[in-house]
Amino acid sequence: MNCVFIQIRCRPATAYQVADAIALREIHSELYSTSGEYDLIVKMYIPDGEDVGKFINDNLLDIDGIERTLTTLTFRAF
Repeated sequence: MNCVFIQIRCRPATAYQVADAIALREIHSELYSTSGEYDLIVKMYIPDGEDVGKFINDNLLDIDGIERTLTTLTFRAF
């Protein structure tokens, strides 16, 4: 499995609804509210063999209220 972190900027007044929708889908490992440019951060494990971008697009980005995302890929270096 590939670990990715996705920062999510929500439309104003929708962060709780977006977080609830993510939680209901049970596709994340961890989900936090954050301060700064983005409202939420999601830790997600992408199954081996899945295209990361397509998986995120198909399972996360259709949630109403998401305005912008920033995905950080991780690599096993140690």
